[in-house]
Amino acid sequence: MISADIDRRFMAAAIRLSRRNLGLTGTNPSVGTLIVRDDGEGPRIVGRGVTALGGRPHAEAEALGEAKALARGATAYVTLEPCAHHGRTPPCAEALARAGIRRVVGAAADPDPRVAGRGYAILEAAGIEVTRNVLADEAADLLRGYLTRATRNRPEVTLKLAISADGMIGRRDEGQVAISGPVSRRQSHLLRAESDAILVGIGTAKADDPELTCRLPGLQKRSPIRIVLDRNARLPLASKLVTSARETPVLLATGVESDGQRREALERAGVGFIACDVHDDRIALPELLDDLAARGILTLLVEGGAATARHFLAEGLVDRLVLFQSKIVIGSGGIASPLSVETVPQGFNRVRRDSFGDDICHEYVRHF
Repeated sequence: MISADIDRRFMAAAIRLSRRNLGLTGTNPSVGTLIVRDDGEGPRIVGRGVTALGGRPHAEAEALGEAKALARGATAYVTLEPCAHHGRTPPCAEALARAGIRRVVGAAADPDPRVAGRGYAILEAAGIEVTRNVLADEAADLLRGYLTRATRNRPEVTLKLAISADGMIGRRDEGQVAISGPVSRRQSHLLRAESDAILVGIGTAKADDPELTCRLPGLQKRSPIRIVLDRNARLPLASKLVTSARETPVLLATGVESDGQRREALERAGVGFIACDVHDDRIALPELLDDLAARGILTLLVEGGAATARHFLAEGLVDRLVLFQSKIVIGSGGIASPLSVETVPQGFNRVRRDSFGDDICHEYVRHF
């Protein structure tokens, strides 16, 4: 009999595997699956699978394809309940049963009504032993984008801020100011690589002229869709965002009253648009998030500036906070951070505290 400790060990490995394709699986979640068998010499992995780019094939199919005949009598570790609905291909729960899997260990529950317990029911009806909720919280943490879209019809929103020792996120009229160190900046680029989209306000886009791409070696192609809250289509044509729009998509969230000639010029440069409702002279964020979910965006990384961060926080639309606390002092002329480690809103729980060089990174998740 496989012990609970062994189950947690292999599920932890499946969760790590699932991270590989975060931000690359469209509307489907990035799920990890391991096929493990024990022929008397201890358990060994005979099949590995992660949801493929674009969302198909699913992780279970990939793992079974690698395991082949070795799947018969083995245990499958799956980070999300196997799907139960028929599409162009049969459901994964049936594929596991046909392959002769003896036992399935699941982590997070799937809220999709087409699944929601039905996948496990198919397995149990086929005589397969099912163990549920092994490292469920850890798996759900990486699946939060999919789970948020399924239950709230919007992407998971992560607000990331680099905060100086005196509580600032920049200096007025000086463009981008280095606050966090090189290790923290690489971690920020990893966040971009694992996100479907990244968002800033037009003030930050004009003041900083950012690229908002992932610049980690080998991961440049994982740069997210770049979104600017730009009610009046004021993004400069010479900005880095516009001049690179044909390589990495750029979307402007604009109001219906935005300048038509400006829109045409930006469109010719490859920029796309999302027509948005405007409330109190601002883009209506809840409606924008609905539209992003409809486009298949599961995870949204908000990087600035202060006004945009306050807007998301005030609307109660932030699900995750990533705060890089620096030892650098900005001094006079600084732009105050909308929050600090000491003023994190109620309802958020700290899930990580890491040291990156001289910086401390605090990560908080709002109760789901």
